[in-house]
Amino acid sequence: MSYRLTAPAPGWTTTTDVVVVGSGVAGLTVALNVRKAGLRAMVVTKAMLDDGSTRWAQGGIAAALGDGDTPEQHLDDTLVAGAGLCDEDAVRTLVTEGPDAVRRLIAVGAAFDRDADGGILLTREGGHHRRRIAHAGGDATGAEISRALVAAVRSDPGIELIEHALVLDLLKDADGHAAGITLHVMGEGQRDGVGAIRARAVVLATGGMGQVFSATTNPAVSTGDGVALALRAGAEVTDLEFVQFHPTVLFLGPDAEGQQPLVSEAVRGEGAYLIDRDGVRFMVGQHELNELAPRDIVAKAITRRMQEHGTLHMYLDGRHFGAEMWAERFPTILASCRAHGIDPVTEPIPVAPAAHYASGGIRTDLHGRTTVPGLYACGEVACTGVHGANRLASNSLLEGLVFAERIAADLTARHTAGELTERTVDVAAARADRPVPLLAPEARARVQHLMTTGAGVIRSAASLAATAQGLEQLAEDAHERLADEKPADPRVETWEATNLHLVASALVAAGTLREETRGCHWREDFPDRDDTHWQRHIALTVDHQGRGELRTRPTPDSRIAAPAADPRGRD
Repeated sequence: MSYRLTAPAPGWTTTTDVVVVGSGVAGLTVALNVRKAGLRAMVVTKAMLDDGSTRWAQGGIAAALGDGDTPEQHLDDTLVAGAGLCDEDAVRTLVTEGPDAVRRLIAVGAAFDRDADGGILLTREGGHHRRRIAHAGGDATGAEISRALVAAVRSDPGIELIEHALVLDLLKDADGHAAGITLHVMGEGQRDGVGAIRARAVVLATGGMGQVFSATTNPAVSTGDGVALALRAGAEVTDLEFVQFHPTVLFLGPDAEGQQPLVSEAVRGEGAYLIDRDGVRFMVGQHELNELAPRDIVAKAITRRMQEHGTLHMYLDGRHFGAEMWAERFPTILASCRAHGIDPVTEPIPVAPAAHYASGGIRTDLHGRTTVPGLYACGEVACTGVHGANRLASNSLLEGLVFAERIAADLTARHTAGELTERTVDVAAARADRPVPLLAPEARARVQHLMTTGAGVIRSAASLAATAQGLEQLAEDAHERLADEKPADPRVETWEATNLHLVASALVAAGTLREETRGCHWREDFPDRDDTHWQRHIALTVDHQGRGELRTRPTPDSRIAAPAADPRGRD
C-alpha cells in the first residue's frame, strides 16, 4: 500500500497512452518523440507551458560541438566536477549522444547564436576546459529552447495539454505498475479540481525542488512535487544531499526570499572575475581555473571569504566588458541588474550563493526507468548518475534532452513489441492508500527557514539535527490537527507545503548520514572527502509497512545500478 496526499475524490477521468508531467526541455522532448511512434501523449504542467525551469537557463547547453573538442574531453570534465560519484556509463551516454541531440533540437527550431560563417558560437563555463557551451539570444538559451519546443508541441494535434495543473499522486494497477496520475487543475470547465489520468506509462519531468530554501534561482513552481510523488509511490531516490548552490546570484539584501536573479556563469566564462570588498581577486591560486573552477569550489570560496570579512556578499566585476558587450552578449542580465539599481557597465555586481540545482532525484537507469515499473523520470527530477556530487555547468539541459530521447525510444520499443499495454486501475480503490496529513500553508516559510539555516551551503551534525527536529515538529503539528479534526484544507498551498516538507526531510536524512565533504555537500564537522567510506550513494525510500518514515541506505559503491524493478516483462 502506498501513501497519497489528502485530497478530494477525482471528479473526472481521462485516458492517454503516455502522460508526461512537466513542460521543460525533458518533458516536451519525450512528448514529441513518443508521438513519432503514433502514441498519444498528454502533457501536464503546473503553470503555463513555458513557465518551468528551462526558460530560466541563461548560460547554455554543453556538448562537444567545437573544433578539437571531443566527447571524451567532455566526459573528463564531467567526472572531475562530479567528485567521484558520477556513473561513468551515464556520463559516456550523455557526452556521446549529446552533440547529435543538440543538432536534432536545432532541427526542431531552436536557433543558437552563430558566428559570421554560420558556425555555432561557443563559450566556456566553470569546470569546462574547452569552449563547448552553445547559447542563444546571448544569455536567453533556455527561453529559446522552450520557445522552439512549445511551438512544436502546440502544432501537434496528437499532444493534449493540461496547464495550471498540480500533479498529486501516482496511480498503480494490481501488479504495482504505474497506471496514471491524480492531479488538481486550477481552472474552470470540464477539467476543474481533482481528476485522474489513466495511462500506459507515466513520465515525471517536474523539475527541481529549489523552493525548499528561502532564496533560490528556481521558479515558484519548483516545490519538489515529482520527488515527493515518487517517494509516496514507493520509488527510490538518490543523492538528495547534493544541492548545487550557484555561486553568483544577484544579492538583493539579507531578507530577500523566493526566486532570485541569476548572474550566469557565462559572464565569468567571458572574463568577468570575482573580487572582495577590497578589490582582491580571491579565486586566483585556489584552483587552476580560477573563477571558472567547478561551482561547488567557487561557492565555498565565496562563502569562506564572506565569513572572513563579515560580509553578506562578494562582487563580480565585468566593467572591462564595456557597454556594447554587456548589451549584446548579456542583455537579460544587464536588464535584471539595472532593474535592481545596479549597472554592471560601471560597477561590480554584488553576488552571493543561492540554491540552484538538485543533482540527485528519482533513481533511474540509462533508459529513464525508475524502481516502480512503468514510471519514468528525466531532467532535474531524476538521478541518472550523470551529475554525481556536483553538476558540471550547462550539463542539465543536455541531460534532459538526451535522457528524454532515451525514454521515448524505450517506450517506442515497448509499443512496437506489444509490451506497452493498457492498464486497468480502479481510481476509487486507489483512495484506499494511506492519506498523508497536510501541512498548513504557513509551514512552507518555516520549512524554507529551517533548511536555509541548517542545511544550506554549510552543514554540520548540530545544524542538521536542529533542522530535522524542526521538520519533525511540523509533521507532529499536522498529525495533531488531524486528531483534533481540524486538518489543513486540501488545496494547492497545503499540497505544496507537504511536498516541500517531505523532500526537505529526505535531504536532511541523507545529509546527516553522509559524514564527509564532497562536491556541493559541505560538512564543516567532516571537512575532508572520504573515499574509503563514502564513495557511494545514499538511497532513500519511504517505509510503507509502518508510519511512513524515511529509510536511508548507502549503496555498495559509486555506481547508479539499474533499478531492480524493470518495466519490461511486467506487462
